[in-house]
Amino acid sequence: MASLLLAVIYLIFMSLGLPDSLLGAGWPTMHKAFGVSSSYAGYVSMTIAFMTIISALLSPKLIQKVHTKWIVAVSISLTVAGLLGFSLSSAYFMLFLFAVPYGLGAGAIDAAVNHYVANNYSGAVMNFLHCFYGVGAVISPNIMAAALKHARWNEGYRWTSYMQIGILIVVILSFSLWKKNESATEEEKTAAKGIRETLKAPGVLPTLIAFFGYCAGEATCFLWTSSYFAGTKEGLSKELVASFASLIFGGLMAGRIISGLVSNKLGDKKLIRFGILVEFVGIMLVFASPNNYVLAAIGFVTIGCGMGPVYPAIQHMAPSKFGKEYSASAIGLQMASAYVGTTFMPMVFGILQEKFGIWIMPWYILFFMLINFGFLELSNKLAKRKSLAAEP
Repeated sequence: MASLLLAVIYLIFMSLGLPDSLLGAGWPTMHKAFGVSSSYAGYVSMTIAFMTIISALLSPKLIQKVHTKWIVAVSISLTVAGLLGFSLSSAYFMLFLFAVPYGLGAGAIDAAVNHYVANNYSGAVMNFLHCFYGVGAVISPNIMAAALKHARWNEGYRWTSYMQIGILIVVILSFSLWKKNESATEEEKTAAKGIRETLKAPGVLPTLIAFFGYCAGEATCFLWTSSYFAGTKEGLSKELVASFASLIFGGLMAGRIISGLVSNKLGDKKLIRFGILVEFVGIMLVFASPNNYVLAAIGFVTIGCGMGPVYPAIQHMAPSKFGKEYSASAIGLQMASAYVGTTFMPMVFGILQEKFGIWIMPWYILFFMLINFGFLELSNKLAKRKSLAAEP
């Protein structure tokens, strides 16, 4: 029964990834249907991300009062409403109305399921959980590509909502399986530091800047990869362009699977450095392919592979790097900086590419990769100095 519940949890995280890549996949066609500029995708994406921030901030109180299974069921219902709303939208402004349930559902699922797994399963389960997010994020651009080929972009959102409804039914049918772990264990009370104290801890602030840089690059790839191919590679069909939104997600999924297998041997710091090196190679491949879309596609998959281990490794190393008394606030601050990067920087790129051209995308990713690497290394040095100073 325990393994059956685990399968349901993996399916839930796959559902979390399903809606995330649809906008990027469909936008090259959608913005023409709405008669708006290509840069307007950033405003819709920002609205979804902002609602995700709100639900994530509300989730701790919800987790205390409501069981995880109910949070998941309601959250998936909200994303279904958002997806169906997008499919029915006939004007650009309607997307903002349905972005509210679209984003609210995602944040609550993310926080609640991660909390549940962290308290009831091993670290290995947590590592592979994020791979299933990638599975969902890879599937949906291909659903959109099929819709563009055989129907319209609206059907891409509608078909994805049907998948979410199927997952929701599975979750409801699995309610009895959750009873085993229903009674939450009280977390041990420690001398945890607050946010102000944590910000002053050596290495914390550079890590926040680094995490912002990582998420800025990642979210930009999520939203603008299809548009990059549409704007720089001639002669590609719209369904092929839409399917390219899955490249970065496929790379992320592969990178996290590989990192999950080797993380115990390499450790978090080496894993991050190796990942950033692979990301750099991917960016260079994109630079080297002005007219070759196949090489550019390989480049984006490579970028995703390199990005794969960075997010979970930064989160995982917080207790050992800053100390357990700082870890809770440090991880919370890291999530906040991640949301800032995710929410605003794809929109900023949309404005920049409107002015200079979509060809600047690899330069934009490279800029944030360097911020990520540089400030992580600075953070490691500051944290190491603190550790050495504390030794007798």
